[in-house]
Amino acid sequence: MRVLQAIAGAEFGGAEAFFVRLAVALHRAGVEQRVVIRRNPRRAAALRAGGMAPVELTFGGRFDLSTRLGLRREIASFKPDIVLTWMNRATSFCPRGDFIHVGRLGGYYDLKYYKRCDHLVGNTEDIRGYLQNAGWAEDRVHYLPNFVDGKHVPPAARSDLFTPASAPLVLGLGRLHENKGFDVLIKAMQYAPDAYLWIAGEGPLRGQLEEHAERLGVKPRVRFLGWRDDVPALLAAADLFVCASRHEPLGNVIIEAWAQGRPVIASDATGPAGLIEHMESGILVPVDDAMTMGQAIRYILTDDAVSDRLARNGHAAYQSRFTEAQVIRQYMDFFQKIAS
Repeated sequence: MRVLQAIAGAEFGGAEAFFVRLAVALHRAGVEQRVVIRRNPRRAAALRAGGMAPVELTFGGRFDLSTRLGLRREIASFKPDIVLTWMNRATSFCPRGDFIHVGRLGGYYDLKYYKRCDHLVGNTEDIRGYLQNAGWAEDRVHYLPNFVDGKHVPPAARSDLFTPASAPLVLGLGRLHENKGFDVLIKAMQYAPDAYLWIAGEGPLRGQLEEHAERLGVKPRVRFLGWRDDVPALLAAADLFVCASRHEPLGNVIIEAWAQGRPVIASDATGPAGLIEHMESGILVPVDDAMTMGQAIRYILTDDAVSDRLARNGHAAYQSRFTEAQVIRQYMDFFQKIAS
């Protein structure tokens, strides 16, 4: 089985991080692969550390002929059985050929980019439903979940981020974009006056969010960490994880928190609502409701029994559905099925 995977992708992002995890895990499982990425030193280094030799192309605009020719050349030389393209740009750049073309979607994308695909994969059941509702045949659309690393590591040092060892600590992860609702999470910290907040991520709204925290008077308790590759260590240091997204097709960060045994609060967006059983594996709050989110934060941070129960049930949900072994087995079965 020969699989070529291609992604353009942003400099940082959850889909991009999962691309690396999946490629490396499939390599460990013995799948012969070629990976093609947009030029990105950090991503290329991570793939090389996992035993891969990435091909880097520019993936520019629609008239980027060098990338189109480069991708065609890699396919012709590698002769894959399956080409798995991630998101819109890589999918639209993929030529026709003697292979099975699979497009992978992590959101409700414009399907005009996927017309030449033989199969489509969504990373949630709801995305699969979206594809079927758009007219794709049931046997051509598939659900394959993400997985995260469940390995436990020592906690990140709070002292390095000027955070008291005894202070309740809330963690948020993700791109600093309006969809992620970090402005809501920052406002929610007004209702948890003893807690500190770490925000790990980078994006266009960083300056605005820092000013927002200053205006609300919570800036002394908020730390902007930038993009981090040590998410398990950050979760190990935190008491609680919060996902405040306004729009979230999956909520991979929730699975990461579950894997590390941390209680979760999330906005009731599509992805988190599909993952979390309210008051069992996490707490769901209305989108854009900073007061209710802040009250939920204070509730978990002051009730150890509730915190422990949510963390325990969340970890059980991770173990039952989102481990590397389970998801890689599903990918291998999928590849065999469509290739036959």
